[in-house]
Amino acid sequence: MNIVLLSGGSGKRLWPLSNDSRSKQFIKIFKTEDDGYESMVQRVYRQIKSVDGEAVVTIATSKSQVSAIHNQLGENVGVSVEPCRRDTFPAIALAAAYLHDVQGVAEEEAVIVCPVDPYVEEDYFEALQRLGSRAGASEANLVLMGIEPTYPSAKYGYIIPVCNEEISKVSVFKEKPTEEIAREYIAEGALWNGGVFAFRLGYVLRRAHDLIDFIGYEDLYGKYDTLTKISFDYAVVEHEQNIEVMRFAGMWKDMGTWNTLTEAMESNSIGKAIMNEQCDNVHVVNELNVPVLCMGLKDVVVSASPEGILVSDKNQSSYIKPYVDEIDQQIMFAEKSWGSFQVIDIEEDSMTIKVTLNPGHGMNYHSHAHRDEIWTVVNGHGRTVVDGIECQVSAGDVVQMPAGVPHTILADTRLQVIEVQIGTDISVHDKMKMELPDTVRRK
Repeated sequence: MNIVLLSGGSGKRLWPLSNDSRSKQFIKIFKTEDDGYESMVQRVYRQIKSVDGEAVVTIATSKSQVSAIHNQLGENVGVSVEPCRRDTFPAIALAAAYLHDVQGVAEEEAVIVCPVDPYVEEDYFEALQRLGSRAGASEANLVLMGIEPTYPSAKYGYIIPVCNEEISKVSVFKEKPTEEIAREYIAEGALWNGGVFAFRLGYVLRRAHDLIDFIGYEDLYGKYDTLTKISFDYAVVEHEQNIEVMRFAGMWKDMGTWNTLTEAMESNSIGKAIMNEQCDNVHVVNELNVPVLCMGLKDVVVSASPEGILVSDKNQSSYIKPYVDEIDQQIMFAEKSWGSFQVIDIEEDSMTIKVTLNPGHGMNYHSHAHRDEIWTVVNGHGRTVVDGIECQVSAGDVVQMPAGVPHTILADTRLQVIEVQIGTDISVHDKMKMELPDTVRRK
């Protein structure tokens, strides 16, 4: 099974857990068998591999999410990186060119495309396998998955099939309706359009070449910022006559808001939370190392993270985005390919950060023009490289890097460091990367 997961999202609707570099699919909120927590992307990836251990998974995403993907899924997952946001048709066209030119997938092979963040069970991925098989064998150019609706939703587009068989030709597509019109669609046998479809790779490559002037993957990547923003539905699906839909009647939820996300939580709280007996339908997600106390609340979500604190009626939480758009602040937490960081304190001329590096990983070798840095190792073992000189470090060691001096830190075990940045112009853009000296090895 060749599957492309579309990983978008602006990080707004699940604030304060999400931000511009940590979209909803990376929030670890679902309980695992070992009493830990996993994110949506980890859950979906695990489910795919449990259904088909040989599945080739490629994630189509923006540059800002690549580090989080490698942090959570490892280095072996395929990633088709969008240089900038251009909606789903350019993203799928780029992913198709990546599969063909970089991964070597043949044009006659079936490819399945779906969002990275549905809340589903394994029967969904078994259905995806059947969808891919149908796309490979059918004369149809596109085979869509239609979700059996459970209520008249105004949030989704609708697919109206010709008949009620499991696989049917498509009669017509309908835009997101009012609830009243949605009831009429459902009475006609309409299905939710969950953004899931399958095709033979060559078909989408041909459609991409019809609509975009490019030679291959590298050329398309290079001119990506010039492409028109357009969805795959508008660019391809609505113009295709030879199209089928396959019904799916299993559990399917769109985890797009706090209200729907809390419905999938197995317990009422994650992190330090206390609720008195008068609380009803209250969920708390607390990433701070301080307790949250709730008393006498009903139908409320409380979320606390380094980015901020949300206290909201669950229904009202769906309207969070315009308020979050007005918040302009430093990103306080982010996952990187080497670990993570959390901003602890910001002053006019300094910033203090807690850095956690995973074993065997390290930062890029780099320097800063406008700030000094001081590292204090709080636990673990590793090595620093400062101006080409390698030194072993462990808990209690302090390392100073003046502005202009290249440096990095490499973790031999899980390593935690308090980093203090000092300068009058502290910026994420003040970073010059360079090659690590040949005498230094990464474990």
